Amino acid sequence: MKFALLLLAIPLFAADRLENEIERLAKITDGVVGLSAVHLESNRRVALHGTERFPMASSFKVPIAVQLLSRVDRGEVKLDQMVTVEPQDLHPGSGTLSNLFNKPGVSLSVRNLMELMLLISDNSATDMVLRLAGGPEAVTSKMRSLGITGISVNRPTVGLISDWIGATPPPEKEWRPETWSKLYQAVTPEQRKIAVDRFNHDERDTAQPDAMAALLEMIYARKLHKPETADLLLDIMRRCQTGDARIKGMLPPDTTVAHKTGSIGGTVNDVGIVTLPGDAGHVVIALFVKQGSKPEVSERAIAQISRTVYDYFLFTNVN
Repeated sequence: MKFALLLLAIPLFAADRLENEIERLAKITDGVVGLSAVHLESNRRVALHGTERFPMASSFKVPIAVQLLSRVDRGEVKLDQMVTVEPQDLHPGSGTLSNLFNKPGVSLSVRNLMELMLLISDNSATDMVLRLAGGPEAVTSKMRSLGITGISVNRPTVGLISDWIGATPPPEKEWRPETWSKLYQAVTPEQRKIAVDRFNHDERDTAQPDAMAALLEMIYARKLHKPETADLLLDIMRRCQTGDARIKGMLPPDTTVAHKTGSIGGTVNDVGIVTLPGDAGHVVIALFVKQGSKPEVSERAIAQISRTVYDYFLFTNVN
């Protein structure tokens, strides 16, 4: 019996060491690190600044997808319906639409737009999907209906990026592909510095790591959508093409990770669901870094913390 009690105590001691190691690794970056990790099969958890607000950047595309697919399940939007890409839809930042198409005459299905949003983080596709989802208010309302108060979606990507640099975009119908460069060039370095500081303290489009982890738990448990819709979302997230140096950065090759990254200025994020080998289960990992001065260093911190969490739940499996 004494031996059994000692075995039960091992995960408790290991958990303390895990928390200490996460705090140590968080110091790799000069930014603030937020983590929420959950072993789904055992419900064991670890967090660092789990209830603090962090800018989501493009990780806000996960709650946007959740709301869009809820509308699909209700028959309000169809995945195969075609949507015309208008000149005002071509927005700055990550992705390819704004680089490939600058003339009218292109239409894409809702599913293709959602895949572009989640696979390569296309901002133009994202703002089109957000419109189809009912807008930022509808996404936030969806989060509240799920009992998630720590995620807020407030702006399209074009508004978020404009606020970050300190520019005021024109009305949506007046936006054109060349608008962004004109806005960017009109902002002085001092104006940009003030805008970045204001952005870093803005609670719009932010999430608590614990809240994002809760959403990912629901996605994995297929509690949010019809079975085929839930499977579609997870399949797309498994094929995410960004962030190889983040959650996946130090994991064994071919580890399955359904995830979504986010980056803007000093913000570097990655949130997802990691499949452990064999019957060891699955781990939700929501990792955020804000106000870091070197994105590549923040990525290194994310990768090392992710591997530490992975190893802990793999080698202290209590199932």
